[in-house]
Amino acid sequence: MECEFPTVNADDDQVKEIFESVKTIAVLGLSPDESKDSNMVARYLQNKGYKIIPVYPKDNEDILGEKVYTSLADIPQKVDMINIFRKPSALGAIADAAIARGDVKVFWSQQGIVNNAAAQKAEDAGMTVVQNRCSMVEHRKLIG
Repeated sequence: MECEFPTVNADDDQVKEIFESVKTIAVLGLSPDESKDSNMVARYLQNKGYKIIPVYPKDNEDILGEKVYTSLADIPQKVDMINIFRKPSALGAIADAAIARGDVKVFWSQQGIVNNAAAQKAEDAGMTVVQNRCSMVEHRKLIG
């Protein structure tokens, strides 16, 4: 899958700081299917001590033992980071939802997902932006 080159992106030092500072990660597009990347990455992060909040549009009561929300706006608790497993075209609306919440510090789109306009919007609102990088791979590389 070809994607555009990220013009807004955190460097390794910023990514390391993200993993050291965030506690709660909303995973947008977290599939209940254990063979899907979103599920494997979320499970890995959960096993590393992060609170995972599944965001999935279909009717699921829980994924990875956590209550599922159908949108970012529905989550009642604080969200430090959003980890996005959605099409690049969805990122503009996701950036708007993250900005509207006011508590999201990190806007992270997984490997193969780039939307520079949405990323710039998130960065302009004060979020650290990571694009086209797998959070599991980066955590293993930088934190262990």
